[in-house]
Amino acid sequence: MHIVRRSASAERLPNLHPVFARVLSARGVQSADELENRLAQLLPPDSLKDIETAVDCLLPVVTEQQSLLVVGDFDVDGATSTALALRAFRAFGAQHVSYLVPNRFEHGYGLSPELVFLAQEQRPDVLLTVDNGIAAVDGVAAAKALGIKVVVTDHHLAAEQLPDADAIVNPNQPGCEFASKAACGCAVLFYVLMALRKRLQAQGWPNDVNLAQWLDLVALATVADVVPLDRNNRILVEQGLRRIRRGHVQPGIKALLEVAGRQPQRLASADLGFVLGPRINAAGRLDDISLGIECLLSDDAATARSLAQQLDEMNRSRRDIEQGMQQEAERYLAAIDTESQSLPAGVCLYQSDWHQGVIGILASRIKERAHRPVIILADDDSGVLKGSARSLPGLHMRDLLDELDKRWPGLLIKFGGHAMAAGMTIKRAGLETFQQAFVQLCSEHLTEEDLQRVWQSDGELSAADFTLELAQQLRWGMPWGQSFAEPIFDGEFNVVQQRVVGEKHLKLVLAGDNSQQLLDAIWFNGDLTLQPLQGRVKAVFSLDVNEWQGRRQLQLLVRHLQPLG
Repeated sequence: MHIVRRSASAERLPNLHPVFARVLSARGVQSADELENRLAQLLPPDSLKDIETAVDCLLPVVTEQQSLLVVGDFDVDGATSTALALRAFRAFGAQHVSYLVPNRFEHGYGLSPELVFLAQEQRPDVLLTVDNGIAAVDGVAAAKALGIKVVVTDHHLAAEQLPDADAIVNPNQPGCEFASKAACGCAVLFYVLMALRKRLQAQGWPNDVNLAQWLDLVALATVADVVPLDRNNRILVEQGLRRIRRGHVQPGIKALLEVAGRQPQRLASADLGFVLGPRINAAGRLDDISLGIECLLSDDAATARSLAQQLDEMNRSRRDIEQGMQQEAERYLAAIDTESQSLPAGVCLYQSDWHQGVIGILASRIKERAHRPVIILADDDSGVLKGSARSLPGLHMRDLLDELDKRWPGLLIKFGGHAMAAGMTIKRAGLETFQQAFVQLCSEHLTEEDLQRVWQSDGELSAADFTLELAQQLRWGMPWGQSFAEPIFDGEFNVVQQRVVGEKHLKLVLAGDNSQQLLDAIWFNGDLTLQPLQGRVKAVFSLDVNEWQGRRQLQLLVRHLQPLG
């Protein structure tokens, strides 16, 4: 176990608990002003390229009652963006607003010519893409040929050729000076709506819509889409969480929390990604994301509850499917380990009966287990293979796929994504060559050091730091997420008690240097081959709050554990 401790100082934040101040300093927070996370501190929309042109196109949807068709995506970011667009335009006074989202299994990703053919049936004046569109060169061309205006709002990286849309709002397109390149699709749309509202106000339009009422949707999308939590994103997430905790929440989000057994007033940023996100995603993975969108659009508590229960049942099915796939994948990994003594620099796995809707989650799980860049492939009904990729820090996955496409032309049919995650379609006949090419590129770009699992720690804690008060401050004091990691510590302990719970989790009682101080701990999906643990152990952990029957107590959430001696 390799641990690297973050460099930090508590001196610039003297009024906070020293551990909390140390944690924030290690994440680049330099002053108390950065902790306020007020809406007034959001970046203004003006520097987003093409945003005023986008408003020009969208304004007649409100002022002239032109028809608008929102084209979304089948993940949480796409679902929340679609719900936000419909809620906002209807609140502005637009009367002809609808949505269309591609089915993962029938249409593939984004605004394709096939989807435009379906969209044509609704005779829209304007197509608005949310969380997609930057790569829809053919789809936009098809829409324009039909005389439909197209406004693209997206956050994915742009390819060399941009679609010929009437307007493109994307902080990651060439020439855009917007400072936050980490905005998710829902946040980009939120900014477009800010600019549209400003224009409506300037023209004396009577509806003064409070966009902040939908910040719970933006916060959910930002965390669930695993975009870096830069300062701007932290403001959006914090403001959304505050609204949820105060009960100002969409009925669909409230219903999802109820079926998950979570109380809104105690929601933490991690819950957005691990509690709400999977339930909405399950619809898009197994069936149709429209179920999740309708849940987020519902204003009726009973309807929202019914839809949330359906999403919860889908998520349970998704977990069962994923567990079976993961067992198969781990058998492959174990065989590779046995034959070569070590895993290659990249892992690319395929099995004919794997479920296409779950390959993204499986790729994430295998990446965490193997600490390698991973691509998981599954059959598509059209005779090609669909893949989902997850990467390690230091390896830009979309750029790697672009290099693969140039060096092995013809293998990839299409691809797109981010630094840490991407998707692709390949020819079934090229599977073996693609697997070999992926491993080769990973080995060229990654060093042995890159392939060593490293735990970034905020250091050791003194005996006085193991308190419920500090655990609560760390859990709810800031929004944690990608690139603004939840605090993790390391230390040595003696194992006092241990037992397996739920067949795969390890419940522990640990003692620090002060043997009088006993600490409850749990290691979810822990390495049960280490059991029974004896004597002293080195642990990487976070301080957590365990709530049971109305009582709160300190609990260590073990991330990794290694016996000593």
